[in-house]
Amino acid sequence: MSLPKESREEAIARLNKSASELEARHAPPTPQEVAGMAAANQAWKIIADLLGGVLVGLALGYGVDRLFATNPWGLIGGVLLGFALSIYMARRTANRLMAQAKADGVEPKSIPFDDPEDEER
Repeated sequence: MSLPKESREEAIARLNKSASELEARHAPPTPQEVAGMAAANQAWKIIADLLGGVLVGLALGYGVDRLFATNPWGLIGGVLLGFALSIYMARRTANRLMAQAKADGVEPKSIPFDDPEDEER
């Protein structure tokens, strides 16, 4: 089965169309997309800090309970310590992001609380 003959101009036009479609698919992301990806990455880092701290505290508390037979006090203390550590790490990350935004000249805007239920009363 052979391909139908096409003129040189038609072949060049077809190849140019394919090349432009390929370039459109592999275009570099826009600055807004890059900023959005960076913000999402930082949000995931904060979530990982929160969950990781609690899980590490849970594991350490379990280890203390197994080692010293202090059920359930090691587990409780480990979870509380892990929670405090995760809050500290998340706050540190948030403060670093705020300082970076301030250095870039971005001022945080206060958004007023607007509850539609209060307006009806």
